[in-house]
Amino acid sequence: MQLPMQITIRDLEHSEALETHIRQKAQKLDEFFKHIMSCRVVVEMPHKHHNQGKQFNVRIDISVPGNEIVVNRDHSEDVYIALRDAFDAAKRQLEDYARKVRGEVKSPEPRRTIRRDNLLAE
Repeated sequence: MQLPMQITIRDLEHSEALETHIRQKAQKLDEFFKHIMSCRVVVEMPHKHHNQGKQFNVRIDISVPGNEIVVNRDHSEDVYIALRDAFDAAKRQLEDYARKVRGEVKSPEPRRTIRRDNLLAE
């Protein structure tokens, strides 16, 4: 990545293990698209709901030339699963963006219209 990462952990006990895990996941994104300009990751545990228990929210904002990729994932019980799901979604979006940049994505063909008068001429 060209710019450093920004990691924010809210309403959750900060740990070096969690931050290291996030950095490793972010470094792997660089394998799918080399021109990432910045990556911001926010991990939070929003207010607890009595019925649902712990809920973790992971938001990833990735800046690439001419675009921004945003992923937002919620998961109950395990912050590492929430991170895995969010980074997997970010990877898919980066792969799609890279294909578009390389011109590998075909644009849909225009729809052909059939004139009714041609059908009636039979």
